[in-house]
Amino acid sequence: MTTIIAGAVGLAGAMGSAPVAVGAPQVGPDVSSHQHPGGASINWFAVRASGQQLAMVKATESTWYVNPYFVQDSLAMRAAGLVRGTYHYADPTRSAAQQAAFYATVVLGQNGILDLPPVLDLEHSGGLGPRALAAWVREFFAVLEPLTGRKTILYTYPRFWNTAMGATREFGDHPLWIASYNGRGAPEMPRGGWRTWRFWQFTDSGRLPGVPTRVDLNRYNGSIASLRAYGNAINVFGS
Repeated sequence: MTTIIAGAVGLAGAMGSAPVAVGAPQVGPDVSSHQHPGGASINWFAVRASGQQLAMVKATESTWYVNPYFVQDSLAMRAAGLVRGTYHYADPTRSAAQQAAFYATVVLGQNGILDLPPVLDLEHSGGLGPRALAAWVREFFAVLEPLTGRKTILYTYPRFWNTAMGATREFGDHPLWIASYNGRGAPEMPRGGWRTWRFWQFTDSGRLPGVPTRVDLNRYNGSIASLRAYGNAINVFGS
């Protein structure tokens, strides 16, 4: 994930890259404006033809930023038949409630066919201590989830969760998207009450046909059938 907030350190810059681990084939990239150098487009049909099953795109950040490539990427991902996700990059220096409403408005609830639940990308504390940051996350979920009808996926990485969030177990009921570039067959898990992960970002330097830059790659923990079901291929307003 990357951010435009001045002074924040993106996860890709803070952690090393790793080779692709062997495992289930349900994989796919997550992208932001950084995958559009000079305004270049992503060929999502080429991404899908390379065997990718899912894709995530940055939608919003803080209370004011919308990824300028969000609409075109989101529509093209859908047209290519990818299970589609979006994420909001958290800015804990500003209102959690306003950010949740802003994100929900931009992604229109994200409850269409092949839509994954919304994602909160939590990578920096904004200067808040663990208790205050947990309260910020709690407020974000309290506003967002009644608007979407879905349980929000939480993206983070182990060191951040164990330190900035104080390894709280409060949010262990939310699906985990973990960033862990350890080059192993399974990610390092945070001490946060999760028994397992839903998505694993295993590298920040993948290469895919159709994507003009290096790109984060992710694995889904389950079968293609369960991925498609989780992506609302069966029921709109799924869990």
